[in-house]
Amino acid sequence: MTDQIAPPDPSPTAVAESPPTGYRLRWAGLAVILAAEVMDLLDTTIVGVASPSVRQDLGGSDAQIQWISASYTLAFAVLLITGARLGDFFGRRRLFTLGAAGFTLASVLCAAAPGAGTLIAARTLQGLFAALLIPQGLGLIKSMFPPREMGAAFGLFGPVLGLSSVLGPTLGGYLTDADWFGLGWRTVFLINLPLGLLTVLMAGRILPADRVTATARTGRLDPVGVLLLSLAVLLLVYPLVQGRELDWPLWVFVAMAASLPVLRLFTLHQRRVLRRGGTPLIEPSLFGRRAFVSALATGLVFFAALSGLLLVFTLHLQLGLGWTPLHAGLSMIPLSLGVVAGAVLSGALLAPRHGRRVLHGGMVVAACGALGLWYSVEHWAAGLTSWELLPALALTGFGLGLIMAPFFDIALAGVEEAETGSASGVLNAQQQLGGSVGVALLGTAFFGWAGTDGFQHAAGRTYGLAAALLALAFLVAFLLPRRARPEGEH
Repeated sequence: MTDQIAPPDPSPTAVAESPPTGYRLRWAGLAVILAAEVMDLLDTTIVGVASPSVRQDLGGSDAQIQWISASYTLAFAVLLITGARLGDFFGRRRLFTLGAAGFTLASVLCAAAPGAGTLIAARTLQGLFAALLIPQGLGLIKSMFPPREMGAAFGLFGPVLGLSSVLGPTLGGYLTDADWFGLGWRTVFLINLPLGLLTVLMAGRILPADRVTATARTGRLDPVGVLLLSLAVLLLVYPLVQGRELDWPLWVFVAMAASLPVLRLFTLHQRRVLRRGGTPLIEPSLFGRRAFVSALATGLVFFAALSGLLLVFTLHLQLGLGWTPLHAGLSMIPLSLGVVAGAVLSGALLAPRHGRRVLHGGMVVAACGALGLWYSVEHWAAGLTSWELLPALALTGFGLGLIMAPFFDIALAGVEEAETGSASGVLNAQQQLGGSVGVALLGTAFFGWAGTDGFQHAAGRTYGLAAALLALAFLVAFLLPRRARPEGEH
């Protein structure tokens, strides 16, 4: 895309730059951003545990119950890049606050839903507001922190995301079983109310005020670009979300293939917008940046391995071993603690000094952990307990934690202020796409092997497949620069 057309140069005085010492309330601001990430991850993971209770209370078909989770994921993925670009036009703090408020309101609507159809509509609304909220975080961090602290800031994502991904199923199982005030599964959504209100209140007080940039002054949202990109993402993500449940009918592959010409139309349209002096939805200059493009390729494989591994692990414990959702969630605590330890060590000490080597080391450690899970499953079979899983889970989590800080730091290090919104949206969309690919690939493999060899052998082989994906990510990561920035800036 960048071979033919160069992006317009924003005025140097119009671009908001982070001061050398960073924003005064940057660490408090990071806490607000991480609170929003927690809300998103909880709503991504918590609902699946409550689905049987929802079905019992509201009724609905199998497809409707599946769409209670899928509608959120799909709406979120389709509008992520557009939501990030809106932050460039209208201000990241403003969009962050609007997204948090809308997400909180949609959570209340989910809790009050009288039927499955209404719940699906409210979940879709949640996903739309999440697409406004979540992409602003990366841009805000880049504007608040000086280069020497960027790795430490991104390093905190690991423990928070790791804990949230495990807390979701555990909390969902607890809240559903506790039946507070007779509300049952509805408390799964109401838990967002205090967190969401606090996020909205603190965002206005703590996050840096929006600054006028060249994009905000002269840019306009491209509606044709929004439609083309949304259609391309829909054609790609919807089949991945639903394909496994529907046993991969022909139309699924036709839809995914159709996304390619639509993406080509989107690319041609973006060039036309740029030639006419307009503001493209995605800054073409991003794809001329080696670190960013390499991070997209690396992240796609890595997040596929991560999402697929977590899905299969949960399915294995509940379907294969018959554990309760609460038991399965508690068994994942070693994974979370490993993520916390790895992310803190990586962000505070290792990543700023060693860059890509830390990311490579994390992938090796995580792959060894996945192979350890395979060994544990095959060795103890039906007698497997949480204690036998503990070493491999802790090792896997530690490796995943090591990866977080250098990955985001390298991906965003060379991105200019005018490109930040596009970069944040594309990175978040890549995570969603990678997650959908991983769930489809590893989930299909797991159920295919389970049908012939049983859940135990299927789980072990799928953990091996996850290790193979991490090995592939290890190789792709050689495309990344060795460091996020020159050593003198650390």
